[in-house]
Amino acid sequence: MCGSKHQAAIREALIRDGAVRLYVRAVGAGRPIVVVHGGPDFDHEYLLPELDRLGEKFRVVYYDQRGRGRSFAGEQPGDVTIETEIADLDRVRAWTRSDTITILGHSWGGLLAIEYAIANPRRVSHLILMNTAPVSHAGALAFRRALLAGRSSAQRKRMAALASDSAFQRGDLEADAEYYRLHFGATFGSRDDLERLVGRLRKGFTSDGIVAARAIEDSLYGQTWRREDYDLTQRLRRLQVRALVLGGQHDFIPADIGRDIASAIPGARLVVLSGCGHFAFLEQPSRVCATIAEFLVAA
Repeated sequence: MCGSKHQAAIREALIRDGAVRLYVRAVGAGRPIVVVHGGPDFDHEYLLPELDRLGEKFRVVYYDQRGRGRSFAGEQPGDVTIETEIADLDRVRAWTRSDTITILGHSWGGLLAIEYAIANPRRVSHLILMNTAPVSHAGALAFRRALLAGRSSAQRKRMAALASDSAFQRGDLEADAEYYRLHFGATFGSRDDLERLVGRLRKGFTSDGIVAARAIEDSLYGQTWRREDYDLTQRLRRLQVRALVLGGQHDFIPADIGRDIASAIPGARLVVLSGCGHFAFLEQPSRVCATIAEFLVAA
């Protein structure tokens, strides 16, 4: 299982609901796994093709969050809130025609997956948090400190210069790629893996879409991480869901964050894979897919 490239047909569709337009991509058959991408200014493309291996056993459903990637239709930051994100994820759940789903959230997608599970506990059969983002203001501050500590002075200066450059600010693809080479460089042991990731990050974006996605990201941070009272930990303790927290030994998110989340969810399983970082699925796809499949079959 999960040992070879999946050959099943890929289905693409647009979920339309009033002004809402969500791009979805599905591969495989069987019980659905809805994959929630990170960023939150990215789209699902960076997760491919590795997670398609899960399509050998399950129906894997990806979507681009509202205003990002192929779901971008001119949205402004005010059009996207945590509440609309939860509602959109439920639209994807309804599109699968399943009353309950497995949710697999990567990075920021882990936070969104948790928000959905808290709001819709009866809709989630299994929760998989892969290299998950912090779920509190304090955790976000710890993450920020770890990021800064992992960069040299020259790297920090170059990233600041890029962020203030007009090319970057208007969504120039080369400037954006240089920025993320620096941002994600410390979490990869292989330059080739880093380049593979950077080459995927904006495949579904236009320059205008990049600018809009960044503004949406900043708005979502304002609703979550930047709020001093933001903390999902106590609500995690009340979750009744089978959960897997999957991390990487060299993740640039502090290891305590994943451990604390796993400890808070009753009965959650914590797995930390050696030899990989924040993008464990890209660096060790066979181990990641096997761990997920084993969890789902056994649970």
